[in-house]
Amino acid sequence: MIARCFIRLIQTHYQDMEISHVLTRRPLNTFSDFPMADRLTNSIDQVVDGADLIVECSGDVFHGTEVIERAFEAGLQVVTVNAELQVTTGSYLAGKGFLTEAEGDQPGSLAALHEEALMMGFKPLVYGNMKGYLNHDPSPEDMAYWAKRQGISVDQTTSFTDGTKVQIEQVIVGNGLGASITQQGLQGLASTNLTETGNLLGMMADRLGQPFVDYVIPAGFPAGGVFLVCRHDDEQREAIEYFKLGPGPYYTLVRPFHLCSLEVGKTVRRVLSGGSVLLNNSIAPTLGVGAIAKRAMRAGELVERGIGGYQFRGEALKLDQHPDHVPIGLLRKTALKRAVEPGQLVTFDDIDILPSRALDIAMQMRAERAENAVPNHSVKNAPAGMAVLDS
Repeated sequence: MIARCFIRLIQTHYQDMEISHVLTRRPLNTFSDFPMADRLTNSIDQVVDGADLIVECSGDVFHGTEVIERAFEAGLQVVTVNAELQVTTGSYLAGKGFLTEAEGDQPGSLAALHEEALMMGFKPLVYGNMKGYLNHDPSPEDMAYWAKRQGISVDQTTSFTDGTKVQIEQVIVGNGLGASITQQGLQGLASTNLTETGNLLGMMADRLGQPFVDYVIPAGFPAGGVFLVCRHDDEQREAIEYFKLGPGPYYTLVRPFHLCSLEVGKTVRRVLSGGSVLLNNSIAPTLGVGAIAKRAMRAGELVERGIGGYQFRGEALKLDQHPDHVPIGLLRKTALKRAVEPGQLVTFDDIDILPSRALDIAMQMRAERAENAVPNHSVKNAPAGMAVLDS
């Protein structure tokens, strides 16, 4: 859906841009109604050779990683609509070339709202997402029904419903904008009044002493947008109250929509005009998304997929507290080496993972984090007869 809508947008409303090729892994003769079907190709080289910029919207961690690395080899900039990739291999890739998440999905929309808030003098405290519905363990029958009704895949529907997607989205925002979390899995407060909930979240941020990411589950007002809880200068309080944002000290800025593919063009325009990265997972992330078992599983059981599956769901966590966790984006056709219990966070000792470039990258980043976490007991410029331990 993202690719189809984005192509139609560029074709109709961006007359100075052209879709050169569209990469697909499916046989080319299986498409009947795809826009600009004559641009479809199975060749990564053909896509890269004919492009000034790549828009990666596969939703696939493994395939997307390979395409982005190939684009970087050719010196191309990449815009993604792939939150799953960002939290799995995105930090490594961000250190190798120009990689930005697009405005339109919630992370990019929050980053855009963040930029606007800073230009108005606001100090963001909480980066908020709105979640319309949450069921940590939905049934396959319900997911099949809703997938058909909404016109998206079953695995997408499942990852939205069980909360995995919102955890992934908020981790990108936290890593990219320098925010933390208050607890594993986030708070996920129910809210009947976003201003009142924003005030509560603002107080939590002040107690925490740093900005954090989270989400709310609205009741009585529409979900689907994003929001920031901010402070501002005391001397602006009277004016801001006149502008209908309340008496402070906390102000909730709301962007009540995110229009996915219809907004990606804004980020493409930004990049082609020489603009900076809107958002990525940063080259030094502090947060990750681990895999939490939904049910008891036996040793030897096959995990077909992590994100959007019925065996695991994702939870945001702090990397320094869980160095051995398996990023949920790596779970694909994976075998369990030992039994796991409901609610258990899965580690690399629990599973066998098929080799892939994404796994290589994840293991490299894990090793680098472990190395950086080891205290460095080195002697530094000490007077004669004295050693200084730098811890």
